[in-house]
Amino acid sequence: MNVGEAQLEQEEVGEIGLVTPEDFHWSEPFIFESGQTIPEFDLRYETYGHLNSDGTNTILISHALTGDHHCAGVHSIKDRKSGWWNNIIGPGKPIDTNKYFVICINTLGSCSGSTGPESINPETGKSYALTFPFVTIRDMVRAQKILLDHLGINKLHAVIGGSMGGMQVLQWAIEYPEFVERIIPMATTSRQNSQAIAFNEVGRQAIMQDPEWFEGNYDVDKGPNVGLAIARMMAHITYLSDTGMDRKFGRRRQAGSDSQYSFDIEFEVESYLRYQGESFTNRFDANAYLYLTRALDYFDLAGSYGSLDKAFANLKCRALVIGFTSDWLFPPKQNREIALAMLRQGINASYTQLDMDLGHDSFLVESPELYQLVEGFLSR
Repeated sequence: MNVGEAQLEQEEVGEIGLVTPEDFHWSEPFIFESGQTIPEFDLRYETYGHLNSDGTNTILISHALTGDHHCAGVHSIKDRKSGWWNNIIGPGKPIDTNKYFVICINTLGSCSGSTGPESINPETGKSYALTFPFVTIRDMVRAQKILLDHLGINKLHAVIGGSMGGMQVLQWAIEYPEFVERIIPMATTSRQNSQAIAFNEVGRQAIMQDPEWFEGNYDVDKGPNVGLAIARMMAHITYLSDTGMDRKFGRRRQAGSDSQYSFDIEFEVESYLRYQGESFTNRFDANAYLYLTRALDYFDLAGSYGSLDKAFANLKCRALVIGFTSDWLFPPKQNREIALAMLRQGINASYTQLDMDLGHDSFLVESPELYQLVEGFLSR
């Protein structure tokens, strides 16, 4: 351990500290649910804590649409930006790395180190672009299981995730019932409804109508950044709530802005959305956004298994489903339906609804009530 690392640990007691992503390479063909195949794939992941001797203390964190594998700790002394769920993962935190071996995997089809449309197809030497197979939530889970088997993980103590992560959580319980002991799906749904599909389609059209998209064969250094930024801006609105946005921004104008009757940025909320859109283009691939939003659209457990009850018929796990009152993207009703269907199958399931006004993203912010629920459920 160097001086910088020791200093980081001393300054941030209870924090994970420095973490380094790892890459897993699978050199055999992978067949997607669509029937299409790729000759190999990579998955990037991060781990925190230590795996016990019998490989049963693992908690898998499943990330949302625009998330990635970096959910806790920091990557360097200079870059102190912590992972997206750092507030809940770490020594002594609700997802306690003194007890559990925690892993977060960048999904297949994404763009942060795992194989996706921007990856090089070894058979052509060029990026897959739109020749990449359509990916589903089930494909993501099946690829992750290959990695967990490679790591010697014999059972998952829990799978936890919100939004698209919650969809993966449900698919894990269905696909590998003997492997999963507990699940905590949050702010999620068992099927993407027409409103959510509509929002995704607007975002995709913003990208595909950008003149720099070139049917998906764009220059990596350029790309349809205007369209991608607009897609992010529009989607980000669905992650918030009217009350939360009004409290944070109201009708306040930009500092120093005295302009009137123009299309320049005047209001703080406009500046915020522009920033969200522009920063997103620096870290996300446009084609990956198309593929992942389509994966969300295809997610329909009732349609895939005949009914939601049939989808959950073979579950062996305990479940804690969490909804948030101000989430209008995947509202409480959709989360409650998941728990009720599990109860009808005799599953040890419960539903909790948290009264928070931060919208769909409520599961990402600090919440003592949420922390207490998660910690209690994991140790029960």
